[in-house]
Amino acid sequence: MYEKIVVVTRKTRLAELIARFNTKAQAKFYIEHAGGDFEDYQKEDDAYNRSLSQLRKSLDFGLKVQFVERIFLPSFLFSACDLIVAVGQDGLVANTAKYVGSQPIVGVNPDPERFDGILSPVKVPQARKCIESVLDDSAEIKQVTLAEVVMNDGQRLLAFNDLFIGARTHVSARYRLEFQGKSENQSSSGLIVSTGAGSTGWLSSVFNMVSSVNQFMGGQSTRPLKLSWGDCQLVFVVREPFVSKHSAAGIVAGILKEGQELIVESRMPCEGTIFSDGVEADFLSFNSGLEAHVRAADQKARLVLPFAHKESRQRSAAGAERRLAAR
Repeated sequence: MYEKIVVVTRKTRLAELIARFNTKAQAKFYIEHAGGDFEDYQKEDDAYNRSLSQLRKSLDFGLKVQFVERIFLPSFLFSACDLIVAVGQDGLVANTAKYVGSQPIVGVNPDPERFDGILSPVKVPQARKCIESVLDDSAEIKQVTLAEVVMNDGQRLLAFNDLFIGARTHVSARYRLEFQGKSENQSSSGLIVSTGAGSTGWLSSVFNMVSSVNQFMGGQSTRPLKLSWGDCQLVFVVREPFVSKHSAAGIVAGILKEGQELIVESRMPCEGTIFSDGVEADFLSFNSGLEAHVRAADQKARLVLPFAHKESRQRSAAGAERRLAAR
């Protein structure tokens, strides 16, 4: 079933600085001259390279192994015979998931002391066993709903956490919004459309702002809306809608249920943009004449859970069965 293991990597902060300043010595001078701790950059780089080296040694499955950096993901051609291993922070896994189709992703945390590993829960010593479980079809897979935007010119973009639709700069975005049979012209700081996985991120900050303003005005605080990762619903919010003779604010938030669409028609002659997961470099132009249809994608991200997590669940289930039998 699988013919190749594709390992997705990313440059460390130190590697990016060396690429910018040509040498490590110059990078060190820049960091220390700015009052930074160069040793922290060095420790992060050492840990990442050490993890990559250990991982490389564990991939002797008789399959081809190819390494690809994150910056090449938009143009890299993944196949249905690829098994994906993403080594890095959670953002790397989220970014990778948009390009690999339905292929399983083993998210490896190269530095557990530094990174949370919510989307990359597999530690380097666990990686081989997790990959083996995918190869023998015994892996526990967590499916994650993605958001999708399809343009009337055929362009398409996926999002693991959220989509941003608006203006490239800090000017007002102008567009026509249609939702559940209602439509209106709007002028705002743009829209955020969030998946369940992203509901604790950018979307939660909007709810935090709304809650604080509500308390300031004498109202009650509100809790951020949270969805499960596999929930087929999306949540959208309009940031800072402006009411004028030419713009309204009657549709500022809503839930896109499975099968529903949010339609946004650009009224911006230039600088309109749509990007996902905070990656502004990978974007769709969204200028006058373009119409965006936003919905939950049919395609799901498939994340491989650590084998120990699966065994823990099995023990919990067995314990529950024993307790029921004893009653």
